[in-house]
Amino acid sequence: MSLFNRRILLALPLALAACGFTPVYGPGGTGTKLNNQVLVQEPSTQAGYLLTRHMETRLGRSGGSARYALDLTIDLDEDDLAINSSGDITRYNVIGNVEFALRDSTTGTIITSGKVQNFTAYSATGTTVATLAAEQDALERLMVILGDQITARLYATDVPA
Repeated sequence: MSLFNRRILLALPLALAACGFTPVYGPGGTGTKLNNQVLVQEPSTQAGYLLTRHMETRLGRSGGSARYALDLTIDLDEDDLAINSSGDITRYNVIGNVEFALRDSTTGTIITSGKVQNFTAYSATGTTVATLAAEQDALERLMVILGDQITARLYATDVPA
């Protein structure tokens, strides 16, 4: 490694500190502020349950006195992806859109909001039981993907302490 490259490597932390970079889980970071402080709305569907479960895994479960509330609106759609020569559908796309809003529990002020979307797919070539299991697995994977996208957006937000 050349001397010039070493200098750049050593100067990189100083440049990051100068631009206002703070680690998510560092002191005063967004991850620390949100940890166990977000009450995810009560789910009413299976997809809502799966998303809420994942969000609570990432953000922690809040007690009765959560500082923030997270509202979620889930919209799912399923498209035919592959059709064989006899007209049977052999693969499906599950498309998910989630609108979210993080608000302050005491004032009701919305701190951040947005929409995330993604998709997964599953095969319907096996038995009925195998197809149902594949569909359930695709839904679970989709909720994990969407939950991770929401969490990343929340961590990128400057929430009040």
